[in-house]
Amino acid sequence: MAIKDWPADERPREKLLQSGAAALSDAELLAIFLRTGVTGISAVDLARKLLSDFGGLRALFEADHQSFCQQHGLGTAKFVQLQAVLEMSRRHLESTLTRGNAFTDAATTRLYLQRQLRHFPHEVFACLFLDTRHRLISFETLFRGTIDGASVYPREVVKQALKHNAAAVIFAHNHPSGVAEPSQSDIQITKRLRSTLELVDIRVLDHIIVGDAETTSLAELGHC
Repeated sequence: MAIKDWPADERPREKLLQSGAAALSDAELLAIFLRTGVTGISAVDLARKLLSDFGGLRALFEADHQSFCQQHGLGTAKFVQLQAVLEMSRRHLESTLTRGNAFTDAATTRLYLQRQLRHFPHEVFACLFLDTRHRLISFETLFRGTIDGASVYPREVVKQALKHNAAAVIFAHNHPSGVAEPSQSDIQITKRLRSTLELVDIRVLDHIIVGDAETTSLAELGHC
């Protein structure tokens, strides 16, 4: 049965207008993006198949051009459209965190860091440089590779913080395993960086570990 023949309150677009986007399943949201299905398959059923084949929204969103277009019902036009939607989403989020907005909303900060870091196949160590009112000056990725005492250099962190005239920083790095549990190395390097930055009167507000679908705050665990 075509979606247009479904009861009005079960059609994804009508459901979104009536109850809001949060009320829709992943498949229903994806069906709205797809707009149409293929012969014998509705947009919702096609969306369900794609989610099953890719293993979820994230894998679909991060698929390369070739992998994306190999799926029945998709193609270059849809790939380009999806990349544009994802980039608009990133820019919308970043616009809420531009200089002039204080980093006082932990949930938004974590979401921003997830969007920035969780897709890397290797560990990336990054820093949010903040002014005296905890407004964003700059976001930078500083180191790549395994995060431990041998690969994160406090001297370089201090150098960048002084360059930006930062009063505070928030560190972040991803765990490609998807598990956001901090290691002993994570805790040790955080304490080392905090001690070093204290010498130049720069506060370490937090160190966020970014996993697949979760984040962990070392400040909340008492390590900052």
